Amino acid sequence: MSFTAQVKDELSRIEDGCALCPYAALSAITRVCGTLSFRGSGRYSIRVATETGAVARTMIKLTHELFDLETPLTVRHSNLHKTRNYLIEIPEQDELEADLERLGILVAGRGLATGAPHDLLARPCCKRAFVRGAFMAGGFIADPRGDFHLEIAVTGEEFAHDIVDIARELGVEARLNRRRGSFAVYVKSFDDIVVLLRAMGATRSAMAVGNVRRMKSLKNDVNRRVNAEMANQARSTGAAADQLQLIAQAERGMGLRALPPALREFCLLRRANPELSPWVRSAIPRHRSRPCTIASSGSRHLWARCARKAWERPRTTVRGMLATVCRFA
Repeated sequence: MSFTAQVKDELSRIEDGCALCPYAALSAITRVCGTLSFRGSGRYSIRVATETGAVARTMIKLTHELFDLETPLTVRHSNLHKTRNYLIEIPEQDELEADLERLGILVAGRGLATGAPHDLLARPCCKRAFVRGAFMAGGFIADPRGDFHLEIAVTGEEFAHDIVDIARELGVEARLNRRRGSFAVYVKSFDDIVVLLRAMGATRSAMAVGNVRRMKSLKNDVNRRVNAEMANQARSTGAAADQLQLIAQAERGMGLRALPPALREFCLLRRANPELSPWVRSAIPRHRSRPCTIASSGSRHLWARCARKAWERPRTTVRGMLATVCRFA
């Protein structure tokens, strides 16, 4: 079962908040995934097609509870996509026109409504039920292990703008995207997706999305730390190699015994521990009362100057420049 199907299954089991909430949910489901046929004055029929069993179950349940209409159900199996297609037909019935007006799908004397049924959406719980029905009928939510994305595909620009406005009243900043013959009301922000899921009543799914985000954040933090450590190790390795090369050059030119004690100890420690970071804490020289510590920035600056001078004048300058380590210490 996809994550979208899991969310819709959870939404189909939510209890309504007030007496008008079932009407709001049924109106949204019928409007989003239903097809209305007109065969003359007062002669209407509806066909609702969906691939989600939870949507078909909710549609039939609400239709029977609210209006007691006939709802023949046809289930077809798709061998190509290995899915089930549910087709709910509401044939011509005497009460159907009045029921459609009650749902706000038809407007008496004017025909098909273009926007949301605002008479049914006076309460916040009814607005949440309406958005819940719209999502069940035409919604999609990406697996949170990938990208964060939620959308509701609808027809009719005014109807799409009304859903955006209702989502904004629920605290969600939704956006609208025009597609071929339809409109997509979508949300890409993690916080907005969680707020919308909780507003619709899918608290379990909202918790699942939150857990995935925390796992992503933990993995990203670990990756950043590993990458930073590897980069630091690479820089330390490169710096150590340069220092070892300069130490070898100084040893060939003048010998390490000719260096000041602190600098000679620094060179010996570096050669004995090439894998250590540039921080080097040497032993206490006899003429000092505290240990000498050379920081990474100081050692890099010193070795750069030594290398430059040693390249220009190999013998005399190496000794003079390396001797400045004593002042750093």
